[in-house]
Amino acid sequence: MTGIDFHHNFNLFFDGLELPRQNKDRTEHMALHSQRGEGFVRRFVPRFDIDVVVSDFTFRQDCSLPLVTKTAMVELNYCLRGRREITVEGAQYEFVPGSCTLQLMNEVGAHFEFIGNEPYLMLGIGIPVSTFHHFMEEGGGGRSADFTRILGQSPFRVFQETLHPAALIILQRMLGSLQNRSTKNLEIECSVLELLSMAFQSFLTDGSSRMTKLSKSDMQKIREARDIIIERMIDPPTLIELSRLIGMNDFKLKTGFKEMYGTTVFGYLRDKRLEKALLLLQQGNLNVNETSCAVGYSNSSYFSEVFREKYGINPGKLVKQFATSALLTSEQ
Repeated sequence: MTGIDFHHNFNLFFDGLELPRQNKDRTEHMALHSQRGEGFVRRFVPRFDIDVVVSDFTFRQDCSLPLVTKTAMVELNYCLRGRREITVEGAQYEFVPGSCTLQLMNEVGAHFEFIGNEPYLMLGIGIPVSTFHHFMEEGGGGRSADFTRILGQSPFRVFQETLHPAALIILQRMLGSLQNRSTKNLEIECSVLELLSMAFQSFLTDGSSRMTKLSKSDMQKIREARDIIIERMIDPPTLIELSRLIGMNDFKLKTGFKEMYGTTVFGYLRDKRLEKALLLLQQGNLNVNETSCAVGYSNSSYFSEVFREKYGINPGKLVKQFATSALLTSEQ
């Protein structure tokens, strides 16, 4: 089989759910049969080597779906609502709301378990191995990650973490645009590439392989510095104060922190403040001004500016989007 045949793995999933197929390996909307439940699966193929699947449904009863993949592929999955389990080669994996999962698979048998009367909302992105290798190629001709080397002797490998706030912003934007029939493939592809890039960097970049001149003691002190600025986010110490707290001179702290975390001390603090702000806004208990103060910004206008620079959206507009999403969910 060629790499493009990875679409067939998704076709098997659709057929297992007895969804009414409209096109072969193309964009299509498939409603769940009324006897099985309610909802739909939407498939988007913005280009030949990308498959995007949005699953938004509720089964009337527990649903068990066996499936044997026919070709190797890489899949990135976001679980936004509903808990499900997958058993592969005797090993059980759980997908919970707010999780991001990267799966690398060869031809393998899998068993999906869905709970009845539980609403599910998931977005999956699939690519063939050839495209994965293309994405992993470096400017110098090398490749930072290899599909076969990552899998080793196993036919299936899973990486999982909590959904990153920046990815949540992209997902919110993407799910909104996918509801619009006039959305161009270019827009979908751009969002897909952003999500893949973030996931590959998070799961597959081996930071531990970097050469470092820091001793174990120095690294521990820098981790202490990181913990302090997170704990004292609202009123953080100055760089000099921080260096004294951990027993390290400020120059070594600055250079060591950049080496370990890829950013400055206060660049890291800014990112953590904004990540916490995003979570607070999503919870809907605080307005923009209150959120600004809660993460250490006394000037809400400046907070809105740096938030917009990081996430590409004004926090006030985001609050409205989250409120609308919550309202739609409660009405379902």
